[in-house]
Amino acid sequence: MKEFLKQAASVRPSARQLAWFDTEMYIFCHFGVNTFTDREWGDGTEPESVFNPSALDCDQWVEAAKAGGFKGIVITAKHHDGFCLWPSAYTEHSVKNSPFKGDVVKEVADACRRGGIKFGFYLSPWDRNSKYYGTPEYNDYYCNQLTELLTGYGDVFCVWFDGACGEGPNGKKQQYDFPRYVE
Repeated sequence: MKEFLKQAASVRPSARQLAWFDTEMYIFCHFGVNTFTDREWGDGTEPESVFNPSALDCDQWVEAAKAGGFKGIVITAKHHDGFCLWPSAYTEHSVKNSPFKGDVVKEVADACRRGGIKFGFYLSPWDRNSKYYGTPEYNDYYCNQLTELLTGYGDVFCVWFDGACGEGPNGKKQQYDFPRYVE
């Protein structure tokens, strides 16, 4: 027992852990097609045409976050409905086919940089729109979208995962490859 206590007492956080700790509080912005359908969870059949944030002002989001003492924003880049807030090359169920035609993820990331706060994103592993969900190919699909987000928007302080795992459009559940996602 003494050896365990000695080892436990010598544990020190890494620089990365300290940076996360220093973030203290951040906002999780759940924004997407559900904002326009007034539903908590979409089912993946929502028409892209419902997504049209005509007065989107991500700088205002950042100012509100900062006024509340928050040091970062995590945007829901894709929720369980599969709708992507960026023009993903891997699905048609995204902003590229909406009246908005912009890139919400980019607007949030840029606003965070201008406002001096951290940027992160949530990418739901459950995708009720993807035909690949419930197949081995889905892990490739998910990694491709994760790569788009990790390589197209600058510094990312947080990638938020959860384990949501429901049935897809093919009636199958997915076996997630979380070790690959993290790598």
